[in-house]
Amino acid sequence: MAGKTVVLNAAKMNFDGKLDWSVLSDEVVAFDDTVPEQVLERIQGADVVVTKEMPVSGDIIRAFPDSVRLICEAGTGYNNLDLEAAREKGITVCNIPAYSTERVAHTAIMMILNLSSTMQVQMAMLAKGDRSNFTKCLQVPHVEVNGKTLGVIGAGNIGRTVIKAAQALDMKILVYTRTPREDEENLKYVSLDTLLTESDYITLHCPLKPETRHLINEETIGRMKPTAFIINTGRGALIDEPALIKALQEGRIAGAGLDVQETEPPAEDNPLYTLPNVILTPHMGWKGFETRQRLVSILSDNIHSFLAGHPINVVS
Repeated sequence: MAGKTVVLNAAKMNFDGKLDWSVLSDEVVAFDDTVPEQVLERIQGADVVVTKEMPVSGDIIRAFPDSVRLICEAGTGYNNLDLEAAREKGITVCNIPAYSTERVAHTAIMMILNLSSTMQVQMAMLAKGDRSNFTKCLQVPHVEVNGKTLGVIGAGNIGRTVIKAAQALDMKILVYTRTPREDEENLKYVSLDTLLTESDYITLHCPLKPETRHLINEETIGRMKPTAFIINTGRGALIDEPALIKALQEGRIAGAGLDVQETEPPAEDNPLYTLPNVILTPHMGWKGFETRQRLVSILSDNIHSFLAGHPINVVS
């Protein structure tokens, strides 16, 4: 298996040093991180370039050395890469679909269950030495999820896995997709407006595209129930963050669970860190050890298959 592979931001995936890059090809060079000015120098002589959610502009891709034949995005979304520039250069682009399906879906369900029990407030009370939930009647809202309506925006691999888990919890399911589908048992395909107005929980699992950027905004938030929660384990920019923060501060929706944010990490003064009706996590849905091992395995398959003349998971 010939071929030189350059991983441009390895530390984003291998932050604990437990992953083995040597399985990717005969020669692997891994850089912890790379700024745009370093890209062209670092990929000289490379056959394959690997990135993880790292923006690579069209101007940079057009200047790639002719040796580069494949760009592997080490994740599901590839909006960080200029596909048109890659096509112009004759460079194939592939991604890694479905490697984190279960873990991301479980993160969404975890947030639904924790928000339903105001768990973030309960843990904060204990951290401050407040044990009144034990010595008095429960001081925070605590509701069942069974019988509640879950609105799922996007029904790909992760969305479908969330649906399966939510059905096991006896939740009612509404789904919005851009492609109309037939209703299923305990699952109705509805318009976005119907989903927004009728859901108790809304979870986002659609790709980030120009038409989905800020899908949740001042206007769409205004159609949600004041008792509803929004969950985002997809892409941060699916939500207009300032509009969401304002709605949360004013109590126009009940709360949010956010594993992704518009800017990662959020700025130090971002109110999301301290709002009592928010669960904020550091894009951890894909970061489990088993999930990252699966990522490397599929990445290796992508590279080996391409070098053998049988490319898979091609998106360009």
